This record gives sequence, structure tokens and C-alpha cells, in this order.
Amino acid sequence: MVSNIEILARLALACVLGGLIGIERERNKHPAGLRTHVLVCISATLVMLCNIYIFEKYKNFTNVDPARLGAQVISGIGFLGAGTIIKEGVSVRGLTTAASLWAVACLGIAVGLGFYAGAVLATSFILIILITFSKFEFLYYGKSSKVFITAKMRNKEGNIELITRRLSEFEMYCNNVTVQPAEDDLISIKVKATANKSVSNEKLLQELYKIEGINYIKISD
Repeated sequence: MVSNIEILARLALACVLGGLIGIERERNKHPAGLRTHVLVCISATLVMLCNIYIFEKYKNFTNVDPARLGAQVISGIGFLGAGTIIKEGVSVRGLTTAASLWAVACLGIAVGLGFYAGAVLATSFILIILITFSKFEFLYYGKSSKVFITAKMRNKEGNIELITRRLSEFEMYCNNVTVQPAEDDLISIKVKATANKSVSNEKLLQELYKIEGINYIKISD
């Protein structure tokens, strides 16, 4: 049976490891930050501690699967990840945060089982990916690979999808979409998308203005 000191140590380590990843997400103003990541990691650790407790207490009386609760954590964490993506509307922004939540749940399971080396090493790799890979992406793709589109259009269901669909026809894919209310029943839409150097801004403007409901549109690099 796991001692009380060991339980305390595992929960504390889960708090630290989840907090390190949460701080990185919080610093970059992502939907799920420090508290969310810490709570997920500690909760996953507690689930595995409960799993071990149940297994040790009832193993002589019935067949107990020591991995069952952990499997439920892996599948159940999806609802939080989905929330971070849906929060951004039609944008794909939030996928990395959703993945980080799933990752800290896995860290919590590892810590709960006492697999400290794996949890610490995995945390190191996760932080390297979140911190350095974003800089690598910026250096590799550069500012010139992005195009920014500002538009005003009638607030009609499906209009935003028309913009993203038209961009995809030119092999331009949205990185982020924000929508805010504007005057006269219009909505203001800001889109950051990958650029296609073979398509001029003038050509793109002409095509986007063909979308029904567009009142104003501006494109900048």
C-alpha cells in the first residue's frame, strides 16, 4: 500500500509538473492556463492512486484491473480539450492547448503510478516542444508566410465558413479567426492565414468580394 508520505510526494510532483506546462500556456494567453493544467495533472494522479488503493484492498477478493481508471482518464480528458478548441470558433487555435491538457493527464497517471523518471523526462520534452518549437516555426515560416484579412459582413450563419473555404481553394489555410460584433448588424472578422505567393492580394480581394454579405475587406501581409 502506498504510504501517506508517498501520496503527498506524488500529488506535489503532479502539481509541479502540471504547473510548469500550465505556466507556459498561461504566459502565451491560451484558453487553459496554470490552474487548469495543475488541476488536470493532480486529478489524474489521484485517480491512479485510487486505482492502486482499490487494487491493493480487493485483489484477494475479486479480479481488479489496475489500469481501468487510468484508461477512463485518457478518454475522459477529451471534453476539456474540445472546450479549448470550440472556444475559438472556426479557428484551429487551441489544438496545442488541447494536446497539452491530454499530455498533463498522462503525466498525472505516470506520477500516480510512481513512474517518476518517465513523468519528469516527458515534462522536459513537452516544455521543449511548447517553447522552442514555436520559435522554430516562426523562423522557418517567417512573417512573410502569413496574410492578415480584416472583413465586415452581415451576421449570417455560414458566412465565416465561406471565407475560410474560399481561402482553402487558393491553398491558404486559417491559423486563427476572431469574430466581434460591429455596427448595423455587421460582424468584424479577423483572419490570419498561410500566404500563397502565387496569388496576389488584388486577386484575392476580387474573389472574396464575390462572397455574399461582404461589406468591407482589407488584406495585409
